[in-house]
Amino acid sequence: MRRIFISETSDTLLSSWWSLLLQPFRTVLGRFSFSNFGQRGSPSSSTSIDSNFGQRGSPSSSTSIDSNFGQRGSPSSSTSIDSNCVHTYRYDVFISFRGADTRNTFVDHLYAHITRMGMFAFMDDKRLEKGESLSPQLLQAIQNSRISIVVFSERYADSMWCLEEMATIAECRIELNQKVFPVFYDVDPSLVRKQTGVYQRYFDLYMKKFKHDPNKVVRWMNAMKDLANLVGWDVRNKRESKEIENIVQALIKTLNHKFSGFTSDLVGMEPRIEELEKLLKLNSKDDDFRVLGIWGMSGVGKTTHATLLYDRVSYQFGARCFINNTSKLYMDGGIVAVQRQILRQALDERNLDSYDTCEIFGIMINRLHSCTKVLLVLDNIDQLEQLQELGINPKLLGSGSRIIITTRDEHILRVYGADKIHKVPLLNSSDASELFLRKAFKGEVQSSNCVELIPEILKYAQNLPLAIKVVGSFLCTRDATQWRDALDRLKNNPDNKIMDVLQMSVDGLQHEEKEIFLHIACFFKGEREDYVKRVLDACGLYPHIGIQRIIEKSLITIKNQEIHMHDMLQELGKKIVRHSYLEDPESWSRLWRCNDFYHVMERKTVTTYVLKSKGCHLCLLSEFNLWGVMWGTDNNH
Repeated sequence: MRRIFISETSDTLLSSWWSLLLQPFRTVLGRFSFSNFGQRGSPSSSTSIDSNFGQRGSPSSSTSIDSNFGQRGSPSSSTSIDSNCVHTYRYDVFISFRGADTRNTFVDHLYAHITRMGMFAFMDDKRLEKGESLSPQLLQAIQNSRISIVVFSERYADSMWCLEEMATIAECRIELNQKVFPVFYDVDPSLVRKQTGVYQRYFDLYMKKFKHDPNKVVRWMNAMKDLANLVGWDVRNKRESKEIENIVQALIKTLNHKFSGFTSDLVGMEPRIEELEKLLKLNSKDDDFRVLGIWGMSGVGKTTHATLLYDRVSYQFGARCFINNTSKLYMDGGIVAVQRQILRQALDERNLDSYDTCEIFGIMINRLHSCTKVLLVLDNIDQLEQLQELGINPKLLGSGSRIIITTRDEHILRVYGADKIHKVPLLNSSDASELFLRKAFKGEVQSSNCVELIPEILKYAQNLPLAIKVVGSFLCTRDATQWRDALDRLKNNPDNKIMDVLQMSVDGLQHEEKEIFLHIACFFKGEREDYVKRVLDACGLYPHIGIQRIIEKSLITIKNQEIHMHDMLQELGKKIVRHSYLEDPESWSRLWRCNDFYHVMERKTVTTYVLKSKGCHLCLLSEFNLWGVMWGTDNNH
């Protein structure tokens, strides 16, 4: 049966169409109660993320991840380190530096590059220095970092706070096996190592000041000698950007981050990954097997979240594995291909091609069961069978093991029994703007004419990371005239790269579910859920289960009892309806613009077909506002 749906308010249009209807079709309309149909609630506010989520403030405040961290309290009485406790890390890198020498220059640039590459750094606020003792919070930040960078500058030793940081870092290097890199900024490394010149003058003053406690100064001097003799970088008279790149690459190599090259354009991710890490409960006393599900619409950044989380926590596991795009691997080679990949990555097994499915499964069970803790990331699961056939369960993996699953389908996670399900939100406005600027300008001078168009572009992208990256990259190096032209074109013909990614969510829908999705995209965005369900139920589309499945697929949301859909998904729905007939609305299954309806109805053959078809019937979808025609040749309809 062929169906066409039409929308847009037009009293004239409705009257002229009504006069064409035969009596049987008018009778059909009597089935609906207009007192309930077509009601709308107040417009719901758009999706928003906490305005503070992932935003960075000024450089001095950007280093504190929670409101108390890194702030100066009363001087601590002790900087002792408990080397016997089970150690977990909150930060990848701690940066010790003299604020007066390097803030707003080298250190800020280094910190920015480190965070862009997906690493988590603590950079203390040197403007708050008081006394010579470290606060408990700062001591904890040093101990909870995997690497420390000490930036020696001309006046580094002028700060007792810096010297105390440095001494604590030296102790962490010995007692916690912390990796330390010295960087020599505008100071000769030999002056630092031998403590001559300006450094000698500082320490002479300290010896006089602490003549009743000379061990304090000796501790600082010994720590400086130890750290300054480590392998590091002398960045004097060298291109700063190149030296920073060398430092960051060394950090990546040391941390063994699997995906740092993948994360070169991250914005606002630090608090998001911290939240995911909390959901894993890695420090829980009840350290049972746990499953974390990461769920959201296509293009929102599920894989990015999973990769950053993997890099952040994987060092804590004896065996670890990240299966990228599991659904494709499963489709190409079946479940045995996934199992082989787990064995290769997590357990370094080789020569597996000669084993059949049963043998591979047996090997995987035996080898994983012998591991103390396993971290397994299964990216892009789109069928429940992929998890069920894999055969991994709590009895198979050791205590403390974790599985992280990314998917567009929330229902898969619930049926599988995920302990926590996290829905990835869209970017907030600040982060969306920052990401676009990085992609569109890449640090170059921003044209004022182009800048004026940014709000309109961000409105088009609706804070979806994929759309922002694709559009920003396309507009990069182009002038304002080309920006204007490209934006107008995108509104009428969305970018294929974006649409192809979003299409994957729609491809997994059943026939009735896809029909519901297309109806919502063309007609029902912003309408009340109960009203839409009554209409779709009259069309025989089983909306109670269908709408729930579309919600689980991250294609729509319900807010204030109204149905909402991302603008990009709405454009996808309309593109599917138009298919390859962009300029031929007669071939579309739905019409949502008045002009298109007039164009179709002016064609005599179509009008005759509508009126003469035995199976034709009409459903009024909304009183004087949203209505549709369905016709066909099936006498049962």
